[in-house]
Amino acid sequence: MIKKRIFHSLILLIIPAALLSQSKSDTLINIFSPSIFIQQDTLLRIKNLNPYVNLHVDSTLKYPLIINKDLAKYYWFLKNPPVGLKINKDNGELTFKAEKSYFLSGRLKYDYEYKVALSVQNLDNPQERVDTNFVLLFYNTEIIPSKIKPTVTNTLFIEEGDTVSFKLQCDNGNFPIEEITYFSNYPIKSITKVTRCNDDFTWCAPFDFVKETDKDKQKKLEIYFIGTNKFNNRDTAVINIMVKENINYPEQAIEFEKLKVEIEHYVIQLKSSFRLVDKKIKKTKGTRTSFDLASASTALGGTVFSSLPGSSQQTTGKILPSVGVALVPVKEATAPNSNADQNTATLIRSSIKRLEYLLADNTLFGEKDQDILNKSRKLKDELKQSQIQLIDIPIAEENRSIKELDDYFNNPKVNKKYRVKRNN
Repeated sequence: MIKKRIFHSLILLIIPAALLSQSKSDTLINIFSPSIFIQQDTLLRIKNLNPYVNLHVDSTLKYPLIINKDLAKYYWFLKNPPVGLKINKDNGELTFKAEKSYFLSGRLKYDYEYKVALSVQNLDNPQERVDTNFVLLFYNTEIIPSKIKPTVTNTLFIEEGDTVSFKLQCDNGNFPIEEITYFSNYPIKSITKVTRCNDDFTWCAPFDFVKETDKDKQKKLEIYFIGTNKFNNRDTAVINIMVKENINYPEQAIEFEKLKVEIEHYVIQLKSSFRLVDKKIKKTKGTRTSFDLASASTALGGTVFSSLPGSSQQTTGKILPSVGVALVPVKEATAPNSNADQNTATLIRSSIKRLEYLLADNTLFGEKDQDILNKSRKLKDELKQSQIQLIDIPIAEENRSIKELDDYFNNPKVNKKYRVKRNN
């Protein structure tokens, strides 16, 4: 009896549970039914595009792009692609084969992000399209050093006064040169600023750059240009400039004119001194001639008076010769012999003639006389020699005109007096 009751109770519990289970199963089936909640993929999209692509320079890229539509109905194209990057217009396959010539020629760069625009559109419906972009970057594991390349040869030949100017170009490798400095074996400075690639180096060789002690009258200038990148790696370019001695014609012409004016002024002073000395000689000569005539007159008078019959006259005739003899020491005391003055006048006159001849013989020809240094040196040496020879002769300062002094110096009588006499 008890067993029957338990059996009936279990049946009553199982039947509602089964009904409830059947109800839940039907509900779940309705919830996940595809006909109600799963929708079709209708928007055009690229399924496998990588927005950032790194590519080694020695590798080859083959990248087929996939869309959620039939490829046969769509057209692919690129905008502003880097050199060598292509896409198949029919199947959307990106291809690229890196050539080092692209990088060596500068058409492609390392570590530079190329932003490439990519588009795909329906051939029948232009409104159905996708416009997107991705970044392509090339990298290289090979170290290519950057180098400085001046636009001139390693050795230059110039003269003093010339200007050297050239550009400092750079062949940039993996890491470009960011700063350029320079130094040299002699202190110089560029007229233009030199700090980066493509800057101009400009230098003018001064006229006193080559010294007299330098061999072969030339000097070697060595300039070292040092370029550094962001890692302080360096490259050095050396330029040798051979500077030859040259003449600073404008400055030398000014110095020559100053020397010429100085000599002309000194010649005028010498002519004034010559005039005074010659006047003194002439005056002394006149005084001595007067004394000589007086002595001769007394001697002749003594002879005449001695022949007269009167005793007083004969006495006078005996005295007069003694008077003439007594005039001799008076003459020497009053007007001593002028041999020293004569020599002085001759020396002054010869110095004047020599200086005037050198001035005429060393005239400059044109603005750039190649012999200007020798001519200046000759004039300086002659002026110095004349000043040393005539150092004891006082320089006269007369208020005489140049014409008056020249007329006196070139007077025929004066020339005759100082003309060198030839012995036959």
